Amino acid sequence: EEEFKWLLQEEVHAVLKQLQDILKEASHRFTLPTSGSGGAIKPENFVLSTAGTDQVKGVLTLQGDALCQADVNLKMPRNNQLLHFAFREDKQWKLQQIQDARNHVNQAIYLLMNRDVNYQFKTGSEVLKLMDAVMLQLSRARNRLTTPATLTLPEIASSGLTKMFTPALPPDILVNFYINLNKLCLTVYQLHVLQPSTTKNFKPAGGSILHNPGAMFEIGNQRYEVSHVHKVECVVPWLNDALVFFTVSLQLCQQLKDKISVFSSYWNYRPY
Repeated sequence: EEEFKWLLQEEVHAVLKQLQDILKEASHRFTLPTSGSGGAIKPENFVLSTAGTDQVKGVLTLQGDALCQADVNLKMPRNNQLLHFAFREDKQWKLQQIQDARNHVNQAIYLLMNRDVNYQFKTGSEVLKLMDAVMLQLSRARNRLTTPATLTLPEIASSGLTKMFTPALPPDILVNFYINLNKLCLTVYQLHVLQPSTTKNFKPAGGSILHNPGAMFEIGNQRYEVSHVHKVECVVPWLNDALVFFTVSLQLCQQLKDKISVFSSYWNYRPY
């Protein structure tokens, strides 16, 4: 019992402090290093590439959770014609995944700070409850980065992203940006219009992170089929850091839970 008391009074707070430090580091990654003292987040440039293909090239500028510039060159397979499009100067694209992940991290920090050093934990189950609540936020933060949204092709076609570019995207091109683990990904879909005569086998595609050639959809009484798909990506180092911090924090939470469970089971099974 003495040992358990020590665990509740000393070790739990040591672990909570450690968790706070790690998660504050993670949180700093999402609000990137500032340039100068203006407090603005410094934009970072990333070059998009895919091994073995030069159909799509580009540079993305990321500023925190906002994509503030995208400069993309697309070589059309049919005629090798080069298309160039970039974001309009007045436009930014918010990456909801980064925003959500940051909010979950901050929520986890808030839960930990609510139990300051002077707080006395009375029972093991109280600590377990806190750990579960923190782990839930951390799992959600991690899942937002590891699991991009599944979208249907009409959802991609009608998203605000299509209105971001100058010159405007041709009607047979769709684009989508998303985060997958530590990568920022751009998918470009080339479409061709289905003639009324060929639509007898028309089967609209459901939601997916990445649609394959042959996927069909209908928008505005017009039916399309995806003819080519190009996916390019770039590694964002600070997203990698954040994912490592999430993993380490989840392990720390789990270790503390295990220690407390050892004591609980010891009391539950005492023969006298």
